[in-house]
Amino acid sequence: MATTRSIATEIDIAASLEQVWQVLTDWRRYPEWNPFIVGLHGRHEAGARLVATLHPPGGRHTTFRPRLTAFDVQTRLAWRGKLLVPGLLDGAHHFQLEPLDGGGTRLHHGEDFSGILLPLCGDGMLERARQGILQMNQALKRRCEALASQASA
Repeated sequence: MATTRSIATEIDIAASLEQVWQVLTDWRRYPEWNPFIVGLHGRHEAGARLVATLHPPGGRHTTFRPRLTAFDVQTRLAWRGKLLVPGLLDGAHHFQLEPLDGGGTRLHHGEDFSGILLPLCGDGMLERARQGILQMNQALKRRCEALASQASA
């Protein structure tokens, strides 16, 4: 029986869908603002292999090579990574953008972990990932809202 653990977050951003998507997919600028995903490189197309460097709060930098599973412009961005081989410890990371009445955007952001090693990971790894996702959400909100404010000035 496969074990699965999920992290699900959402945050409302006072910026247009287009502005949020632009910041979210401008991977080369992640080191400027993103405290969790400090490096992300690869092509913007489903099936592409990415190089992602994460720095979870209280953890070490980790670099892995997930596969981009969704790149639906202004809607969904997702990738799936693994530890060594599929089924040991897998992570499916996702971002979903939802337009809000009044022009804002709701970001749904999370990760689904699975694999035979998951029960051995303990709650610490999942809590660090959750905290990293929450920190990234806040940083994305700040960046998008600052850019939206500049654009309307």
